[in-house]
Amino acid sequence: MQEQELIELQTQLAFQEQALGELNTVVTRQQQQIDRLQLELKLLLEKIEAVEGRVELGSTTAAAERPPHY
Repeated sequence: MQEQELIELQTQLAFQEQALGELNTVVTRQQQQIDRLQLELKLLLEKIEAVEGRVELGSTTAAAERPPHY
């Protein structure tokens, strides 16, 4: 009886180790995606700030002007 219980515990441990390895892979990939998205967001914010700076420097009434379709 103890031998069967030991085999079951070893089997459960093997499945848990496999699941842990798969979860680690997923978490690692997600962190890489988060890092890439944060970098993209930073670059986009820098571009927005640059464009806003050009609009403010080039024309102080740009925000008050009507779009061309009016």
